[in-house]
Amino acid sequence: MIRITRRLLLGTSAAALAAPGIASAQATTLKVKVFPGLANLPLFAGQHTGAFERRGLNIVIENTPNSDVLRNGLAAGDHQLVVAGVDNAVAMAEAGHDIGILIGGDSAFNAFYVKPEIQNWAGLRGRTLIVDAPNTAYALVAYKMLAMNGLPRGSYEIRPTGGTFARYELMFNDPTAHASMLNPPFSLQAEDRGLRRLSTVTEAVGPYLGNAGWAMRAWAAANRDVVHRYLQGYIEGIRWMLAPANTDAVTALLADRLRIPAPLARRNLALLTAPETGSAIDGRFDLQGFRTVLAVRAEVLGSWGGTPPAPDRYLDLGYWERAVASL
Repeated sequence: MIRITRRLLLGTSAAALAAPGIASAQATTLKVKVFPGLANLPLFAGQHTGAFERRGLNIVIENTPNSDVLRNGLAAGDHQLVVAGVDNAVAMAEAGHDIGILIGGDSAFNAFYVKPEIQNWAGLRGRTLIVDAPNTAYALVAYKMLAMNGLPRGSYEIRPTGGTFARYELMFNDPTAHASMLNPPFSLQAEDRGLRRLSTVTEAVGPYLGNAGWAMRAWAAANRDVVHRYLQGYIEGIRWMLAPANTDAVTALLADRLRIPAPLARRNLALLTAPETGSAIDGRFDLQGFRTVLAVRAEVLGSWGGTPPAPDRYLDLGYWERAVASL
């Protein structure tokens, strides 16, 4: 089986990932920080089809090793945009950073996986759950899923180890790594290699907004036209990747960019194109799913006194509305 390599996922080549044919002096370069995986297909599609290039943008995709690098780098201006688990945006806001969520995405298709010898939830008592960061995103959902199945915090160990790729590797190479949340393509590869899936996020908590895009509000306000063109290209990428007529081309692109076999790429694409549960049309923001994100954070961490706030404080969707209207 062809597997994703650390060299591919933890580093990035600007020359390879930038939209071709744009001289840096003629285009605005935007750095977009991401976790490796399926969620980046709109960016890949926008590059591949020239949707960004036609708008004078040179998009450089940078893979992050963990949430801290992603969040801290955005706040420091090391990169201008993020596409990742939206709870990271909430965490940034709660840490005092003025972020604005610009566009929606998908549920992230995360699921809870265990080593094959663990038969059920009860088998995790006293075992180790490996997470990216212990207080954001899918770690919080994992705690809730465990609690729903009789395992409160304290009945298992928690070990931060970094992003999905690092956890995927540890699930096979570290005998003390017993459970982890995984997202595609790693989750599908994990199943092929024998890991046991106990539940998906949406099976456990219902509608859930996984991935979204955001930026610092001050940067977006100072670069309105750039944000507008970026969102136009991003939405055009979504439309291309979801069009049934493009299935073969999208499969080939996904296989190339994630370095996975075509059959596996097709299985991943099927997740994104599923009518009810796939990627949001035009990146429309899933408000119900975002309310679930806030509710899980409030319940698990006790944030906001246990009562989730109104979502509007985190949203800056006017940029998206204008971009969609212009296409």
